[in-house]
Amino acid sequence: MTYTEKTHAAFGDHPIDTADPRVLAWLIRRHGLEMTHISRGSHIGAIFSVAEVTAVLYSGVLRVNPADPAWPERDRLILSKGHAGAAVYAALAERGFFPVEELSSHYANGSRLSGHVSHKGVPGVEFSTGSLGHGLPVAAGMALGGMKDKADWRVYCVLGDGECDEGSVWEAALQAHQYQLDNLIAIVDHNRMQSLDFCENTLALEPFGDKWRAFGWHVIDVDGHDVDALQTAFAQAKANRGTGKPTVILAHTTKGKGVSFMENDILWHYRTPQGDEYEAALVELEAQRP
Repeated sequence: MTYTEKTHAAFGDHPIDTADPRVLAWLIRRHGLEMTHISRGSHIGAIFSVAEVTAVLYSGVLRVNPADPAWPERDRLILSKGHAGAAVYAALAERGFFPVEELSSHYANGSRLSGHVSHKGVPGVEFSTGSLGHGLPVAAGMALGGMKDKADWRVYCVLGDGECDEGSVWEAALQAHQYQLDNLIAIVDHNRMQSLDFCENTLALEPFGDKWRAFGWHVIDVDGHDVDALQTAFAQAKANRGTGKPTVILAHTTKGKGVSFMENDILWHYRTPQGDEYEAALVELEAQRP
């Protein structure tokens, strides 16, 4: 059985509609489990928490073209929390940017699908990330360039909440307000956990939304696992164009979402699914196929 046959087996003979964000989110989790299992890689908790956000973006929000990844009029997406790169790789493969079978090479020596997301040779990836706090500054620079060129495209940037400990995030937030970058939409995967503990025990962020508002941003709070709510939030963010305010969507999520024993367990930031844990996670995911 090939990698693709294995990860698609739950669908049987039914057609797979990756334009349906619920289907794409399920596939992102299924691939995330398989990719980290094969590579003995980590960050499955973050991959699972951002699944719906990534799926909604790639199933209709982002203006992109798999047949022409460098299309000048495309929207730009930067995954600032680059350790969840498997989620973006899975979405890109399922949407036709490169073959799904290539996902089996994730994290392998010589593979272009590195553990932290990389743009080197990977169609559809705009910027390599992994050093936290770098994505939003780059996204703001892209948005400023687009504004100066009077371009119609937008820049989207997905951050982690633990990443917002970084001062460079807030410097970029100030600059985005200063230059009125209403073509910039940030999304925070607000799962309230970071590498070794809960955010509140490391560096408390609350009142989180108020901080963004104080920096001049339009703030939208949303359940980050509710596909309909996310689609509405992105529509509202797009409608904010012309106000002079950048938008941040605070997507409230659960780390490890979709597998009961991974949810809200800090071990699954670095732990890799093997043995009985892999098999148990697979059973749970298979039962959830849309």
